[in-house]
Amino acid sequence: MNTTLLMPKLTVNPSLDFSLKQQINDTIDDLMARLPDIRELTSAERRGIIARYTAVLEGNFIYWMTATLLAVKSEDARPILLDNLHEEIRDAHPAMMRRFAVAAHAFPSEADALAVDGDLTKLRLFLGKLSGVQSILTMAFFEGFIQRFMAYLADLAKAQGSADMEYTDVHGVCDVEHTAGLFRALSVEMAINPLDPEKDLFEGVNLLRALIENIVFNRVATLPA
Repeated sequence: MNTTLLMPKLTVNPSLDFSLKQQINDTIDDLMARLPDIRELTSAERRGIIARYTAVLEGNFIYWMTATLLAVKSEDARPILLDNLHEEIRDAHPAMMRRFAVAAHAFPSEADALAVDGDLTKLRLFLGKLSGVQSILTMAFFEGFIQRFMAYLADLAKAQGSADMEYTDVHGVCDVEHTAGLFRALSVEMAINPLDPEKDLFEGVNLLRALIENIVFNRVATLPA
């Protein structure tokens, strides 16, 4: 991936980095293993997953990353978050997401948006606490999940008759570097702005996991948008 901002050389804690990555990867592995077989889904169920995903991502990812940028204290972490935001805005990823949903006949309806509203609100309120370490870990988890989820999302869209795979093609590649960058940012943020031991490091990860499970498993047959 070509970057537009100068990336600092960061010092990481290899032991901590490995431990957190392993826990995040285990969480992602569990989610991926439980994805429903696309061949067993109805058209309405396939559409619902795409629509709920779009309802969450199109208008919220940049907000989530911006909240994380506001939360961090490390000057070395900020360029990593800024680079991610720059790419999202420069390449109009929300517009890419919308085209993907429309091509799959899965533009979100009111019912789709309301289906994820409760879990989405909880995540928004969490990010509003502006906890740097928790927020970065949450976004690292999400970028890692997206990287793995894109092939499945593309197959859902293909089963819906879509040929527009720009969104899934782009994110299946760029989110590999995004995930690695966020773990580097996490290491330096933890060094200068450690989390209070009484707080749950995985609070945001657990909230985001619940939101993802709602996106995938809330099989409410909604009318086409």
